[in-house]
Amino acid sequence: MSDDNFARFKKCAVEVLSVEESAVVPDATFESLDADSLDLVELVMALEEEFDVTVEEEELDGVTTINAAFELVTSKL
Repeated sequence: MSDDNFARFKKCAVEVLSVEESAVVPDATFESLDADSLDLVELVMALEEEFDVTVEEEELDGVTTINAAFELVTSKL
């Protein structure tokens, strides 16, 4: 896990999900962060802009943790 990329990912998550930075850890679930589907859409849009990638909606199926989302985004770099 690249520290620089995870820091960028975490910054987006903190801003979009309005959570404490300490809560954004790899094994945190979006449910535990009180993120609903609209929050996730906003997070994906922020991550697409931050990392200059495109994430298709169907790719989000089964993405329930911070680590899964991070892996999905960084697999496109």
